[in-house]
Amino acid sequence: MGRRTYWIAWNGAWVAALALLGATLDAQEPSQGPRQPGSAADGDRKPNIVLVFIDDMGWGDFSCFGNPDAETPQIDRMAAEGLAFEQFYVNSPICSPSRVAISTGQYPQRWNITSFLNNRKSNRQRGMAQWLDPAAPMLARTLQQAGYATGHFGKWHMGGQRDVDDAPPISRYGFDASLTNFEGMGAKLLPLTMDENGKVGRIWQRAEILGGPVTWMQRSEITTGFVDAAVEFMQQARQSEQPFYVNVWPDDVHSPFWPPAEEYGVAKEAGKRGLYLAVLEAMDRQLGRLFDFVRDDPRLRENTIILICSDNGPERGAGQAGPFRGFKAQLYEGGIRSSLIVWAPGWMPEAARGTRNAQSVLAAFDLVPSLIEIAGVDPPAQPPSAFGRTQGATPYDGQSLAETLLGQATRSRSGPLFFSRPPDRKQFYGESNLPDLAVRDGKWKLLCDYDGSGAQLYNLDADPGESENLAAKHPERAGHLVDLVTAWYEQTLGSAVR
Repeated sequence: MGRRTYWIAWNGAWVAALALLGATLDAQEPSQGPRQPGSAADGDRKPNIVLVFIDDMGWGDFSCFGNPDAETPQIDRMAAEGLAFEQFYVNSPICSPSRVAISTGQYPQRWNITSFLNNRKSNRQRGMAQWLDPAAPMLARTLQQAGYATGHFGKWHMGGQRDVDDAPPISRYGFDASLTNFEGMGAKLLPLTMDENGKVGRIWQRAEILGGPVTWMQRSEITTGFVDAAVEFMQQARQSEQPFYVNVWPDDVHSPFWPPAEEYGVAKEAGKRGLYLAVLEAMDRQLGRLFDFVRDDPRLRENTIILICSDNGPERGAGQAGPFRGFKAQLYEGGIRSSLIVWAPGWMPEAARGTRNAQSVLAAFDLVPSLIEIAGVDPPAQPPSAFGRTQGATPYDGQSLAETLLGQATRSRSGPLFFSRPPDRKQFYGESNLPDLAVRDGKWKLLCDYDGSGAQLYNLDADPGESENLAAKHPERAGHLVDLVTAWYEQTLGSAVR
């Protein structure tokens, strides 16, 4: 495939800073043996960080997580060289709030983003913000202020979509460069489609009102576009000896599914699942260039951390959640548990590489304080008026699990982990009266409605598929967890930025 050139939204100050940093930063050799979190604060080189955040993919969709129907060799290789986590949670079963959590280290309810951002009228009707407040404690901004080059390439969906055309640009959130899709402001790639008969179409054409420049390309190749732009950005940062933080957020496996035209006919015969699997495999192939770019450069290989996960569970009839109950938009495990792969050869003990961590419980918003600790960067101070916290406290709801993330320990996050369903998804995928709230505390998982009724209690150690409701057998434990999750929801709802 020939090399393409894409327009990218650049922060001009970053371009000038590259030359200055290239002249002043020390060109040290890669460190020997696994490095410790925070070592960069002692003068060691700061790690590069790449976050691959896939849209609508199930826990069991990578072949290394048991998918018998598709092969994902590029991602499987990352798992074989890194560490795979089985008890990793995202903080919402739907896209926009999940993206807020992994970007801010906070519960998305604090920013009044509880479901997917839609058009203005729909957002107002659901009592939601129109976009994420730029005052949120963004991981990108914290790293940018510490000298990182920061780039976002792929789906955004935290503001600027449908008719919401006055959302802040992505640069306002701490990014030097960006290239997005139809759910973000600024430079973007928009999808052309082609079926087995060669019929070409355009989708989401109105997204041109959200800024440009716009490049139209086959939807089946758009991840290549994002990867190409990310690699170009990383090359420039590397040449100037600047550490980088890069988001690569593909949306291939979110419907509508458009595999390569030569595969479309066969995939379509297998129905929705067949189209999904073809798209999944095509995405894996396209991500291979990103992984190879880092792996093939010894300096990058020894000082880059790549994380791969999904934003929520799969669509029903498309992806699969492995042994877990539920789908996208639901609070059962299938909606909120994601496969997580961490690849970090220079930071990970050799004994941890190629292994599975089935015991440590961690969540997407834990990644923010963890990565900040690994990089040796000070977290932002929390203003005293925000969310009732004290002066000087860090702003994060997430906890640093840096050593666990790097395979140097197996500690789980402490205390309960809370969830709320999208307010517009009480009935979904043919299921009615879905639970409103959920809490994971140790081995116990409880789901209930906003008023505490309809409690469902599961022992996830013994019953990860959530098949036996133990609320009647353990009324005291169920009552305690009901009190915790309903109090949490009232507090976060009350503290939300309106």
